Amino acid sequence: MDALDLARWQFGITTVYHYFFVPITIGLSLLVAVMQTQWMRTRNPQWLRLTKFYGKLFTINFALGLVTGIVQEFQFGMNWSDYSRFVGDIFGAPLAIEALLAFFLESTFLGLWIFGWGRIPEKLHAAAIWLVHIGTLLSAYFILAANSFMQNPVGYRLNPETGRAELTDFLAVLTNPVQLVTFPHVIAAAYMTGGGFVLAFAMWHLWRGATPGTDKPMYRKAAKLGAVTVLVASLGVIVSGDLQGKVMTEVQPMKMAAAEALYEDVPEGEGAPFSIVTIGTLDGSEEVWALTVPKLLSYLATGTLDGAVEGIDHIQDRYELTYAGSELTAVEDYRPVIPVTYWTFRLMMGLGFAAMAIAAAVLWVLRGRGSETDEQRLGHRMWGWAGLLVLLLPLLANTFGWMFTEMGRQPWLVMGLMTTQTGVSPGTTAAEVLTSMTVFTLLYGVLAVVEVGLLLRYGRAGAEQVPEDASYDPRTRDDDDAFVFTY
Repeated sequence: MDALDLARWQFGITTVYHYFFVPITIGLSLLVAVMQTQWMRTRNPQWLRLTKFYGKLFTINFALGLVTGIVQEFQFGMNWSDYSRFVGDIFGAPLAIEALLAFFLESTFLGLWIFGWGRIPEKLHAAAIWLVHIGTLLSAYFILAANSFMQNPVGYRLNPETGRAELTDFLAVLTNPVQLVTFPHVIAAAYMTGGGFVLAFAMWHLWRGATPGTDKPMYRKAAKLGAVTVLVASLGVIVSGDLQGKVMTEVQPMKMAAAEALYEDVPEGEGAPFSIVTIGTLDGSEEVWALTVPKLLSYLATGTLDGAVEGIDHIQDRYELTYAGSELTAVEDYRPVIPVTYWTFRLMMGLGFAAMAIAAAVLWVLRGRGSETDEQRLGHRMWGWAGLLVLLLPLLANTFGWMFTEMGRQPWLVMGLMTTQTGVSPGTTAAEVLTSMTVFTLLYGVLAVVEVGLLLRYGRAGAEQVPEDASYDPRTRDDDDAFVFTY
């Protein structure tokens, strides 16, 4: 592989690993704030114990997400210097604001929340975790604004003298049509992931309910909160995803066609079907068998059951005529890797629906105020596996969603302005990229072991480690729980 292929692999590996922590951080910051607010409202010590338990798991993910995010940003200069030079005026603005405003907001108030237990007034302390959550939302907004420019460039002009794109309307970048539908979709998916995280640990402790000292009513509360969050957030994911599909059809019709592997145009009035499963030739160019839902693709793309949908071949011909004349935009093939876009799109949706099913089943079992029958059901081995799945399914759905979003944009680095092959650093060799990719991949492997180890240590301990006294002051603690994020 050449430097371009290796640079793409490295950025993909870094992005996927970093994004494991992002939705957990956003979702957990909200749910921890809700738990602490519930404790202040009810004075029920169970909510205090849950706040501290999930708060500790939240800070672990926050720290590792921070480390991996910094590495990701360095790659813009290391491997993608031509891209950074071309759109640095535009792409750098929202990222700079994210670092100087949003990240400092969340990190400052997270420190205040961690070390403020028993030291500042309760309401001010609760406000700190809410501000942490607001900071995560602002961070997501500015980062997604930068990414949305790559999907649909707006608010710029091309300077022929410098050969660079220059920012002319920052408000247009922040209100990009792609941004306005992507942000709620990503945030709803993050809430779904956070709910799945809370639900998974609560289910595990309910499943081991025979262990002495397990507080089943407390974990029932956490399980219900997590399950409700998963279901409510999933509705937001579905609605925002539907809107996102229609905007995507307008600005990136090739991505929508590739998501269905639709090669031929479907005219107005006929209605394009959506395939749930398709078996095709090895190169993905011909369908052998498919299970389809009639007219669904037309609805996803246009909002009507009989809307016209462009096919891959027609869009390829149109792009050749439109972009062939420029060095930055001319390539032989404007199609993404069809099997990747097709299956990541379906895995994203399928895994999300599976998480919804588990959350609904948990709510059904935990309906009412609890009974011995409920405890017997939750003691079945099936629920142990379900708890693991409800943790992994939303995470994997998020990952496949981003793979579809970024790989479906190929061969564009910035849609219509710069292809991926023209954005790679010209002085970087394949050996240099391979070396850095190997080092960072090994480092990420170590971080993954640390992450799993910390989650197992503090997750298995459970919320019982927090005393029941609602006026508990952590400054009086004297035990072996000396982890840096202990409160």
